[in-house]
Amino acid sequence: MKFFYDFERKYNRYAIPNLMYYIVILYAVGLAVYVVNPVMYWNIYSGYLCLDGRAILHGQVWRLVTFLIFPPSFGSFRFTSVFFGIIALFMYHSLGQTLENIWGSFRFNVFFFMGMLAQALACLLGYVIFRQDWMLTTGFLNSSIFLAFAMYFPDAQFLLFFVLPVKAKWLAVAECAVYLYSFVFGGMADRCELIVSLANVLVFFLITRNYKRYAPKEIHRKNKFKKESKILPKGSTRHRCAVCGRTELDGDDLEFRYCSKCEGSYEYCQDHLYTHKHVVKDKEEGQG
Repeated sequence: MKFFYDFERKYNRYAIPNLMYYIVILYAVGLAVYVVNPVMYWNIYSGYLCLDGRAILHGQVWRLVTFLIFPPSFGSFRFTSVFFGIIALFMYHSLGQTLENIWGSFRFNVFFFMGMLAQALACLLGYVIFRQDWMLTTGFLNSSIFLAFAMYFPDAQFLLFFVLPVKAKWLAVAECAVYLYSFVFGGMADRCELIVSLANVLVFFLITRNYKRYAPKEIHRKNKFKKESKILPKGSTRHRCAVCGRTELDGDDLEFRYCSKCEGSYEYCQDHLYTHKHVVKDKEEGQG
């Protein structure tokens, strides 16, 4: 959309390059604290760092950033959490860096920060509307990164359990199926969290699309170009003078041009381009 392109040109210089590198550092800090003392980590995170609508509305605005100190793939068992947490750090750094290489630093910044705001909005809606204190982590934010990657690289392969190769598109389908199940069978709070938290993927792709290519004039131009660029059957021609009827088959030195003053697609050879009568509303007007 035009407003986004203007926004990008104006604020592109403020983009943070290699943003995912710094995010992964925050993940690593959270993982390190968890390894040292899991109980202390959970107490500190749930009490002071996670997204909590009540706490944010009462002035604890730092939670809008500190909730990122939650590594992906946290499990219930210490060894499993640490092992898969380290693997996830490398994986999400690679996913984020790939998206940044495709979009550029500014667009990846917009995508990620939109995801953060969506998480915060879901948390606030849960408290204001449903009167529930949701403890939101980085789960849906990481899911949005993976879904965006799968949309660009559907055939990229991941080793499930380090053995079974599975394409990204099928992992994305499975993940969406889980979310759909939660949406259908979960409560209103779960539905709100799902919609708001993952909406940034849809919104980002909508605002960054170039809709000019869907305009009727642009579609007509592309169709005309494709038609003219096709290999013609033997004996067919692409150019024909509207005055003398000569084609490119009548001479290798012949050149043909369209007249900008004639209404319609009238093409002329070099001998009649400046000497023909202009066509205006199916009537002839003066000599050129």
